Amino acid sequence: MAGTPTTVERDALAAALRAAATPGVPFGPNPRVGCAVLDPTDALVAVGHHRGAGTAHAEVDALEAAGERARGGTAVVTLEPCDHTGRTGPCTEALLAAGVRRVVVALRDPHPIAAGGAERLRAAGVDVVVLDPADPQAREAYALNRGWLHGLAHGRPFVTWKSATTLDGRVAAADGSSRWITGPEARADVHARRAEVDTMLIGTGTALTDDPALTVRDAAGAPADHQPLRVVAGHRPLPADARLLTDGLAETVQVESHDPAEVLAAIHERGRREVLLEGGPTLAAAFLRAGLVDEVVAYVAPALLGAGASGVGDLGVATLDAAVRFDLVEATALGGDVRLVLRPTSPTTSPTTPDRST
Repeated sequence: MAGTPTTVERDALAAALRAAATPGVPFGPNPRVGCAVLDPTDALVAVGHHRGAGTAHAEVDALEAAGERARGGTAVVTLEPCDHTGRTGPCTEALLAAGVRRVVVALRDPHPIAAGGAERLRAAGVDVVVLDPADPQAREAYALNRGWLHGLAHGRPFVTWKSATTLDGRVAAADGSSRWITGPEARADVHARRAEVDTMLIGTGTALTDDPALTVRDAAGAPADHQPLRVVAGHRPLPADARLLTDGLAETVQVESHDPAEVLAAIHERGRREVLLEGGPTLAAAFLRAGLVDEVVAYVAPALLGAGASGVGDLGVATLDAAVRFDLVEATALGGDVRLVLRPTSPTTSPTTPDRST
């Protein structure tokens, strides 16, 4: 049942969303959740968040901080409280034991094992409000866990293909030079994007040709605290002195397959849910042909090369009618470049059985 939270509850939800997005929370097969507790006078008394698998859920974290001040108050949660026992107990029971009178939920939990918390609380006499999915704060809660939700629905990670090309779609000049096609603002934005995912993916061709670091760096150029898993797809071995193997900044895994579905299955099995595809034209084409690109982030530089490597390989497209098309979501100027965010016009992902991570 959808409802409308009060202004105070919306402010509390904003605090819970900020807590859920706390830097340093491990990425993986668990949702990022925040909870804020209001006392009976509607004063904000505690804010908590989930810190990773096996740790206290956001509701428990906030309720422990609130203590008796939670009794008769309101809990505002970014994701529907769970109603099952996993590594921790049901959050519904914790809320009932704390004596809260009202719970505001930003987003329903689609997990078949954990779902049902709202109904359990209502049955116990708690006033429960669930935001409409189109509500801006519900959409913010969804975006916070896009990869986790996508994994539940499709049994594989959410894939964003990142490209940086000239105006005529080139990723390198005829002599092979490619640094730098885009300017510093666009490159800084790439690092920000990397910080939002748990996996970066390239092919062995890119790994052998470019010897990339595939790390996240801050504005000053120093390694950031969060470093995604680096995955290299393909059969060719990497040299022992490759930066991916020797820099000590992040874990690197090689998946010896050229099949995009197999590569994503291997990544999913490792508990990863957000993939940034940064490979070359061959790997990009393979994922596009397989219908396994969920989003495109394209950085376009106002430059022409007229020759050199194309940004994407053969897609098997023979006529204009067969073109792979996208819907434009956003266009943003970054310095002298433009960032385009696009989604496939005709997604081809298929749902599978959800995982049961808690």
